[in-house]
Amino acid sequence: MEQNILDCVIVGSGPSGFTAAIYAARADLKPELYTGLEPGGQLTTTTEVDNFPGYPAGITGPEMMMDLQKQAERFETKVHYEMITKAEFSKEEGGVHKLYAGNKEILAKTVIISTGATAKYLGLDDEKKYAGGGVSACATCDGFFYRGKDVVVVGAGDTAAEEATYLAKLTKKVTMLVRKDVFRASKAMIHRVENTPNIEVKFNHELVGIEGENSLVERAMIINNQTQEKSSVDVDGIFIAIGHKPNTDIFVGQIDLDENGYILTEKGSTRTNLPGVFAAGDVQDHIYRQAITAAGSGCMAAMDAEKYLAELH
Repeated sequence: MEQNILDCVIVGSGPSGFTAAIYAARADLKPELYTGLEPGGQLTTTTEVDNFPGYPAGITGPEMMMDLQKQAERFETKVHYEMITKAEFSKEEGGVHKLYAGNKEILAKTVIISTGATAKYLGLDDEKKYAGGGVSACATCDGFFYRGKDVVVVGAGDTAAEEATYLAKLTKKVTMLVRKDVFRASKAMIHRVENTPNIEVKFNHELVGIEGENSLVERAMIINNQTQEKSSVDVDGIFIAIGHKPNTDIFVGQIDLDENGYILTEKGSTRTNLPGVFAAGDVQDHIYRQAITAAGSGCMAAMDAEKYLAELH
């Protein structure tokens, strides 16, 4: 039996995946999208989205993902609630790419990878308990809700320094917890932290627990890892800024990645080093990491895929 070769398969279901699906479907590529384990991606863990254009009253992350999915399905995108577990990409121009969802083999002329990235957490049970109630991994997404309040930022690198200085503009006070006695951040970012009067840095300190009523953060429980002295800080928000991990494990060894595992794309394009394979959203963007930039790159990926297919004929 001749197996059906699809024009376009999209791997991942965040704003980039669904936007790619909307554009690919309207271009008549009859895309099929595989949601992965977390349909909707990181946005489903964000309670309020207030910075996406077109939603003047704001919207919750899960509702916005449902809207995007409905729009993709309206143009006959086929959505599969399955995870792609393996990929075998062709290196030939016009070659057929193979993807596997468990034992199911999927053949495609173009693949758009939009598997996103996952924020790294410390692994405390309290982080899950207070997720959406004061624990966040994105200051630009959630900082607005802590205007005039006190917050903690955990981390020592550029991400942490950036989140702390961003939050310092909005909040009353930012307490940074740095595990070692030095920052890992670049000199420029360290100067920014040092020159911001409402940031207090606690070196050799770690977050060990979170307390609060009704799943809302009220206190950060911390420990000095030199003296083992425990203390607490009264705060409304705790930002975990220890980095992100791109979801690219299944593509290692097949596609060009940077040293942190992000997919490398050509400048100003979503093309990867493999013909017919494109990458969009946070899986290839560790700088902006916003729903709107992910959606924009999803649109680019679909247009790049359409152009690639047109040039084959």
